[in-house]
Amino acid sequence: MNGKQLEDKVIWITGALGMLGQSAVSMFLERGARIAACDLLAEESVPEVAAWRRTYGDDRLQYLQADMTRESDVQKAVASVLGWCGKLDGAYHNVYVNKAWSIANQTLDDWEDTVRGTLTSAFLVCKHAALAMLPAGYGGTIVLTSSILGNVPAANNGAYGAAKAGVEQLVRIAALEYAAHGIRVNALVPGDFKSVAVRAAASEASKETIRKATLIGRSGYPGEVNETAAFLLSDAASYVTGSRYLVTGGFELCR
Repeated sequence: MNGKQLEDKVIWITGALGMLGQSAVSMFLERGARIAACDLLAEESVPEVAAWRRTYGDDRLQYLQADMTRESDVQKAVASVLGWCGKLDGAYHNVYVNKAWSIANQTLDDWEDTVRGTLTSAFLVCKHAALAMLPAGYGGTIVLTSSILGNVPAANNGAYGAAKAGVEQLVRIAALEYAAHGIRVNALVPGDFKSVAVRAAASEASKETIRKATLIGRSGYPGEVNETAAFLLSDAASYVTGSRYLVTGGFELCR
């Protein structure tokens, strides 16, 4: 992935203050994109936003405080991006909720919070990103983040696993519906990934568990996941839609 492949693309990143989101904002800005970073916190409480602005300037970064489970917030966020740049080339959705319990102990409220935060948010972002792209007539690309737990069953993850499996089916259906309009929709499927700091603090037992659970023998880094996201959001992936891209270190082959 070279430094020019995202040049001048306007990309909306949701969950921008999470581990994956922060890595994506920094990487995509470095590669020439204009970024609308979106999360729940107010901008003044987030030092990372000020740092991005100092490095890249206000013309390259917009920050939006919004709740992706509320359709009115999603609509306002998209309208703000269009007002800022006049277009939307790509959307990268990283919002999720995981209230992990066994099925027997999961409350309906926790189930609904997980599904709403994970699957409903993906639906709303996909819907309104596509609606913003359609009038322009030049297409666009949408990447929804799934999880290996949407494919590989894990105890105490019934709501989250079902919601992430739903995200992948949503991707396939959206790809079918929007193909004629030049809008590509794909799923990114990460496995276990950790920041350098979290990795350094992990116990030896935890590291050994991960070594045995992946073919690569370690957790991934956020940047390794986002390399695939950057590809899917770039013109280099112009023939890719309706796909799920595994970035798991071979986790699913070690079961």
